Amino acid sequence: MPSHRYRPAHERVHVPALLRRWPGRRIERAPLWVPVDLRDGNQALAEPMDPARKQRMFDLFLAMGFKEIEVGYPSASRTDFDFVRRLAEHPEALPADVTVVVFTAARADLIDRTFEAVEGLPNVVVHLYTATAPLWREVVLGKDRAELRALITAAAERMARLGEGRDGLRFQFSPEVFNLTEPDYVLEVCNGLSTLWDASPDRPVVHNLPATVEIATPNVYADQIEYLDRHLERRDSVILSVHPHNDRGTGVACAELAVLAGAQRVEGCLFGNGERTGNVDLVTLALNLHTQGVDPMLDLSDIDEIRRTVEHCNRLPVHERHPYVGDLVHTAFSGTHQDAIRKGFARHAETAADLGLPEREAPWSVPYLPIDPADLGRDYEAVIRVNSQSGKGGIAYLLQTGAGLELPRRLQIEFARVVQEATDDSGREVTGEELYGLFRAEYLDPGAERVWRVGEDRAGEDRAEVDGRPGTGAGPVAAVADAVGVEILSFNEHAVGPGSGADAVAYVEARVGGAVVWGAGRDASVLTAGIRAVLSAAERAAARAEPAGAAASQGRLGKRGR
Repeated sequence: MPSHRYRPAHERVHVPALLRRWPGRRIERAPLWVPVDLRDGNQALAEPMDPARKQRMFDLFLAMGFKEIEVGYPSASRTDFDFVRRLAEHPEALPADVTVVVFTAARADLIDRTFEAVEGLPNVVVHLYTATAPLWREVVLGKDRAELRALITAAAERMARLGEGRDGLRFQFSPEVFNLTEPDYVLEVCNGLSTLWDASPDRPVVHNLPATVEIATPNVYADQIEYLDRHLERRDSVILSVHPHNDRGTGVACAELAVLAGAQRVEGCLFGNGERTGNVDLVTLALNLHTQGVDPMLDLSDIDEIRRTVEHCNRLPVHERHPYVGDLVHTAFSGTHQDAIRKGFARHAETAADLGLPEREAPWSVPYLPIDPADLGRDYEAVIRVNSQSGKGGIAYLLQTGAGLELPRRLQIEFARVVQEATDDSGREVTGEELYGLFRAEYLDPGAERVWRVGEDRAGEDRAEVDGRPGTGAGPVAAVADAVGVEILSFNEHAVGPGSGADAVAYVEARVGGAVVWGAGRDASVLTAGIRAVLSAAERAAARAEPAGAAASQGRLGKRGR
């Protein structure tokens, strides 16, 4: 690889040395989240949103509880302009505590058009941006530091004149590609704007510092943010904001470290849509806080509905491994993981009972699940799923939750081998229904066709007859076992569900002709379930004695009766 062609970050931008404070801090409250899906995210779509999709996304933001929402670039497209005008003309649809943000470049005609669009909005931030990094100054803008600052100042002065005397209007500035801009130049420009716009605690200015293109490890961005946090003038009148992108795959880490370094506001998109590799994912950031015991100040309790809306509006799928929201992120196929999760669920239920709390309110601590899926509106049905890599714990959990079967431990081990044999050829996942079908074909169906009867003789002894063969024993089940040549080693039974009408399931571990086998039976009658379990064991022992080819014909998923 021609790595010599690239310069490391420390050669591209100098970050003044400082005694870092951010490594010793903790995030104890959520920053102000600002979704930019309707502007930054939208401009990255192959097919930008139409008005209906923009409105649906905006309504989602309101339902989730966002208090500041960037809604578009009204001077750049008719669709964005009309959308902002519709919000302005129907202020009753905007909650009083929600502020709308609009975006503009530093050009007089675009600024004028932007102010035309926001006329009538009760709470609005006009967001001015200009690229400030040396490469952009030289290649894109053709201006030196002084010339560019003059351009920015002229645009800011025009905004101040247009907004003079208007309540509910504030200003924001983004030195685009901040992370590649000289820190002293950023301070020079931002401090000048704070003065020009007369920033005050009751009318603060937003200085938004984008990592427009990620170029360094997250700690470098944190150092840059802390330097600005400690050197900005009128600091109590400035909202320090960040806007990380994800070119290096570390957008979330950049945002989190930036908040530690002093950022109070984070711009991003739901599930990380955006130019190139996307903007930072606000959902991941918020739920990371949630799992640390910090209220994210957003409603993410129906994450699948949020995902459906975002996929509809963006016309892009959310990956099934995407943190927190993907279809597979709460799913375990691995046998060791499944066993740990199953035991964790059981411990969680015990802890909740000991505390006298509903399980949804008890402290969460389950192996391999950093968040309770129920917090996100998901059930536990898909947490444990079965394929050829699965073990006894996951299989037993699915049978218990899906079919009400509580397999004895040694039977769990045996049936896991049956499942692995059934899935090894295809490698595909087994559904809960297919899993029960495998169990029924392997344990419940064998022996079901045998003809039997039980009763007592005149002396009161239990007797049985199976296909004409007699047997006696201490009880009907023992008598049937005697008739078919089965020695019962262990016997377990339970009801499938509550109530007197629930089926009974019995499990028998037996020795037949020197071999140990398991059998199972299910019936509305407890006695019949036990007898069927004995007959199942006898039938399975006989099947084992058949030629290997005949036995193998029943050992693959899809080749056995269900």
